[in-house]
Amino acid sequence: MPSRLLSVRIPSPAKPSALRLQKPGSEEQFDPSSELNTFLASEHWCTKLMASDMGRKLMQIDVSSDTVCPWCFVGKKNLERAMEQTMDKYNFEVSWHPFFLNPDAPKEGVRKSDFYKMKFGPVQFERATSRMTEIFRGLGFEFDMSGLTGNTMDSHRLITLAGHQGYDKQNALVEELFQSYFCQGKYIGDKQVLLDVARKVGIEGAEELLEDPSRGVDEVQEELNKYSSAISGIPHFVINGKYQLSGGQPPSIFMKVFEMAAKDEA
Repeated sequence: MPSRLLSVRIPSPAKPSALRLQKPGSEEQFDPSSELNTFLASEHWCTKLMASDMGRKLMQIDVSSDTVCPWCFVGKKNLERAMEQTMDKYNFEVSWHPFFLNPDAPKEGVRKSDFYKMKFGPVQFERATSRMTEIFRGLGFEFDMSGLTGNTMDSHRLITLAGHQGYDKQNALVEELFQSYFCQGKYIGDKQVLLDVARKVGIEGAEELLEDPSRGVDEVQEELNKYSSAISGIPHFVINGKYQLSGGQPPSIFMKVFEMAAKDEA
């Protein structure tokens, strides 16, 4: 890997969140004598070979998000549209990692409208709600500002648990959490809401996890430190460990990044 940074910037359409693409260098040293590194390298090679045998490049996508972030839902849907349009070229593995927009939010929850009016002011609140309603309808959803908002630790504990049960299950869980919160007015800090979502997508061990408020917290913190400690905004996407993309960008931007990442594997 080159030691210097190679930065690439793509002009972004007018969006509330900015676009940033980077291809950072790495100081990490690979020790060929290490049995663990040898195993990991061979496993990674086999995964790439399987994708190559199918005529597709592998796109590994790490997403940092919070379950109460509307732009994270928008980013997810735009990413999925880009994936659908390029599924003949690429295989995808999408992993979700925690970020806390409001780490001190109360566990018991507060009314969404009251919280955001206090945070942004009544005028800005109405503008933002109108804007998000328009954006959600463009994606085929109704934006619902009813219900409660609050601490998201339990939802992230559940997402981290789901990550051990496969990419599909974790993505299905994230989708259900987003829709429950943004489209159905449900409070995803509520244990029963989380259990219902977990059962719907088939997450094993959810009840045991949520019975113990300390279980899984350390792993969430590890994920936070590894994937989200150096970023300031979400959603944040990292493609193939190299290209970083922030915000609710349109599918065309994701597709450009896929092309750039694919060229690295040629």
